[in-house]
Amino acid sequence: MIDREPEISVALIQKYNEARVFLTGRFFLPGGKTLEGCIQVRADSGLLLLEDSSGNEIIREKEILLTPEAEAFFTVSDVKIGIDFHWQRTQEQSFRGKLLVSACSDSAFNLINKILLEDYLESVISSEMSAKAPLEFLKAQAITARSWLMTMLAKKKAVKTPAQIKTENEIVAWQDINDHEGFDVCADDHCQRYQGITRIISENVHKAIEETRGLFLVYDGEICDARYYKCCGGQTEIFATAWEDKNYDYLSNVSDDVEPRSPVRSESEALRWLSGRPPAYCNTRDRDLLKNILPAFDQETPDFYRWQVVYERKELEEIIRKKSGIDFGDLRSIESLERGPSGRISRLKIEGTKKTMIVGKELEIRRWLSPSHLLSSAFVVSVERNADGDISRFIFTGGGWGHGVGLCQIGAAVMASQGFKTEEILAHYFTGAQIKKLY
Repeated sequence: MIDREPEISVALIQKYNEARVFLTGRFFLPGGKTLEGCIQVRADSGLLLLEDSSGNEIIREKEILLTPEAEAFFTVSDVKIGIDFHWQRTQEQSFRGKLLVSACSDSAFNLINKILLEDYLESVISSEMSAKAPLEFLKAQAITARSWLMTMLAKKKAVKTPAQIKTENEIVAWQDINDHEGFDVCADDHCQRYQGITRIISENVHKAIEETRGLFLVYDGEICDARYYKCCGGQTEIFATAWEDKNYDYLSNVSDDVEPRSPVRSESEALRWLSGRPPAYCNTRDRDLLKNILPAFDQETPDFYRWQVVYERKELEEIIRKKSGIDFGDLRSIESLERGPSGRISRLKIEGTKKTMIVGKELEIRRWLSPSHLLSSAFVVSVERNADGDISRFIFTGGGWGHGVGLCQIGAAVMASQGFKTEEILAHYFTGAQIKKLY
């Protein structure tokens, strides 16, 4: 296990051919030359060209590292966040730490921030949720994010196993260990949100990092693969529903409530579960609370506990054709074949006049059935028919936001607001895991 704080390489933008960066304070190039102010980065025939604000060439190399002096930081324009999700947009973001520009092809580069783990986490916990969230929640988020990151980096060094099973009639795919080359993690939801120092606006954020420095979730002598997401919908999910066919004792199904509930075991139970609004920590409509715990763009999704999406049949046929690359013809049915205990579907059958296919797992199902992604794969499907008896509309009634495995961020934040301590929150979501200081 880890015994010292590592430096993390975070890709802020990937495969760009040009970018504008503003350096506040002095940055050093190798050799001692200093830079500050506005610089332009361009890919040029496999090399990287740095120019000043007047267009004069500063340096041309395959890889360029800029090291800050003291409190210097840099700002990047037009950073995409929420890529391919319904909240996708661009932001201007500022960062501390080193700036590495690395060519990834003859015409593109990655902009990478090299930063110590604890400084990285300070931004992560206030990018994933609001920096105004309760301290005990921010501490729980920090320990969870720290644990996931180190487990993921260890997995990247191991022998990779296939993350897709494909036959003529079935496609099962999942995204677990990131496939990034040349850096550890990206700065978006694919890994962990990392939106720079502009998100750190609360003393609680600094306090959460200081009070949890070097703390990890540990189970059976190993750092936990501690997953998290926005809202479980009342029940947390097991690992195998979203990723490879294995499970971890500390990622067991739990009820997000004081009172335990039976897991979803059948389609009739899924219908009853997702058609109702049972009590749960994450079942909240308290606007003041949500304003304090969610980033502004996440507040644009108010129906996260229970939600409904309605498609005209032709509309859904086109979405599925575009997202899957398969022409199913006229859709005849969409049927769940396998669900996890939270109601999330891991295998879904789509039947059309031209093709019938089974798709999985959780994220791939969400991707196929939406122009961006459905909020989760915990849904039941009903149809409306026209006068001729043909399907005219598909109605998805669902619950939760995200894969549902591990820490329910909204549920955990609500628990903290009700007086639960960090240790109690983590014990609730990670069965049997211990908190251990490793550095």
